[in-house]
Amino acid sequence: MLDEYLAVLLFLLVGVGIGATVLLLGHLMSRRDPNPDKTRPYECGFEPFDDARMKFDVRYYLVVILFVLFDLEVAFLFPWAVALEEIGVYGLISMAVFLLILAVGFVFEWRRGALEWD
Repeated sequence: MLDEYLAVLLFLLVGVGIGATVLLLGHLMSRRDPNPDKTRPYECGFEPFDDARMKFDVRYYLVVILFVLFDLEVAFLFPWAVALEEIGVYGLISMAVFLLILAVGFVFEWRRGALEWD
């Protein structure tokens, strides 16, 4: 009965062995000279280990939200382009209206200065 589990045990041993080998080689071959630029904060715009009640610029989050919003809206173009032959003229007009609304929103945000970063 234990012979049936030999393949599973062998699979687990090989998987753990390969994982441990890769981690060990990465540890042995890596450079150990920390650079101050590598420890600087990124993406959030402020120091991560500071007072929780500190003031921070909300414009960063506005730019991020606008990027995600426009990125998701542009992602709707791919399925539309693939199915353009099936949806015909109605789909073309619908996408033109969608892109017009997207362009109006983009111009509005641009004129309001939401995309400016000081």
